[in-house]
Amino acid sequence: MNMKKWMWSEQQRPLRLPLLQFLIQSAQDLKVAPIVKYAALSLFFDRFYPSLSRFTQQGDATANWLLQPIRESNLQLFALISIWVSSKIHDSRPLSVKSLKSLGDKTITEQHFTTRDFVEAEVVLLQVLDFEIGTANNAFVFLEELYFQFKEVAKLGEVLNFEACIDIMDLLYERDETSVLYSSPRSLAASVLVASYVITVPKQRQEFPVLPWVKFVTSCKDEDIIEIVTDILKHVFEPS
Repeated sequence: MNMKKWMWSEQQRPLRLPLLQFLIQSAQDLKVAPIVKYAALSLFFDRFYPSLSRFTQQGDATANWLLQPIRESNLQLFALISIWVSSKIHDSRPLSVKSLKSLGDKTITEQHFTTRDFVEAEVVLLQVLDFEIGTANNAFVFLEELYFQFKEVAKLGEVLNFEACIDIMDLLYERDETSVLYSSPRSLAASVLVASYVITVPKQRQEFPVLPWVKFVTSCKDEDIIEIVTDILKHVFEPS
């Protein structure tokens, strides 16, 4: 499978895991829906953070103090903004800036940000993204659709644990080396479903042809799904 991967620089890499844990914990504290969390993860880790280098090199960031210099506390602010933007897209009642600021006051320890800073940071994030904030091409969206389709066609749909699917998605974000898989969200969603089936459905009940089914539904190639499932299982079962 030919998959193109963006690379985190050596300077960025030490911050990746702490920022990831910060965003996931913030999403949990704010009690957002999974789609909001994964849309925020995609906005921040797959698009915003990798684009910062290009944005600053173009000189677009020189006028904004939030990007000069780029501190960890500023990046934590942008992680919260990613959740906020995602909530505006997916929630009928989006998060308020008051709730975000309240959480930021408790969790961002190096710097205090005002409500005005939150509003300004939203503008900066949108500028870095060139105001392209669509999240339809999101692995979680495809995964949720597949899961509900699976429940309709297979009795084992009630046995398949969707929480395991979510845990696998989180694990893949935690593993920087597997972030390449997110360049093919449909294949990833199919593979997460298959991996969750293998892990959570009792072996003696695994009679449903899940691999041919996801291939038919998604038009993904067998070898692509098998490759990603193998990688997922390797990381799930590797010693901690």
